[in-house]
Amino acid sequence: MLTMLVGEGANFAAYAYAPATLVTPLGALSIIFSAVLAHFILDESLHMFGVVGCVLCLVGSVTIVLHAPLEKDFESVMQVWHLATEPGFIIYTVVVLVLVLFLIFWCVPRYGQTHMVVYIGICSLMGSLTVMGVKAVGLALKLSFSGSNQFIYVVTWFFTILVIVFCVMQLIYLNKALDTFNTAVVSPVYYVMFTTLTIVASIIMFKEWDSQNASQIMTELCGFVTILCGTLLLHKTKDMGGSPNSSSPFHPSNRDQGA
Repeated sequence: MLTMLVGEGANFAAYAYAPATLVTPLGALSIIFSAVLAHFILDESLHMFGVVGCVLCLVGSVTIVLHAPLEKDFESVMQVWHLATEPGFIIYTVVVLVLVLFLIFWCVPRYGQTHMVVYIGICSLMGSLTVMGVKAVGLALKLSFSGSNQFIYVVTWFFTILVIVFCVMQLIYLNKALDTFNTAVVSPVYYVMFTTLTIVASIIMFKEWDSQNASQIMTELCGFVTILCGTLLLHKTKDMGGSPNSSSPFHPSNRDQGA
């Protein structure tokens, strides 16, 4: 748990130094390390499909890193605030908040226990705004440590409160999803939705692809799709490394009965 806290702290810091379109998809690397460590420490068999899934995640991650957009230089958190108050991102924010309220007050009472997308949709939509707030807070901390205090601005505290409130809301509905549905299904679907919406929000707010050509953008998208394929393959085949199915005709007990 301590290493998880350290890892989340490092992930938080990464948003201050790199674009969200690079940091968020690279979260799939944790899946690779989890699978490999589980193989050696917990004696969980890493079968052929698991190895292929890890390789796909690794290839996709390297592709994104090599073609990621450059991070913009910010001298003040007020610059982030100006980007957040541009018409494009305001429209995105309003749409997200309306959808979240609709899901919470109308869909959850009716479909929350039967449709996994309701809870995951709330977490993913709020998560895309949370990451934008995390990037602003991380930037404020980086600039403050370098000698330019950013906590004199009201917007810095606004972003901080937004991150705290949205993180708590995400935890509440993610826990509901995990309590109601299979974790093996919730995890990959949440990763896909959260990452996709975060990239969309980052593109709208920070316009990170403005400096890239069509070839670089398509290569990044291909890397992202490769990571998604690897993640889904790992989760869909995670139980294939267990003991043979007793219903199989090649199972020892069945062979004995046949004899």
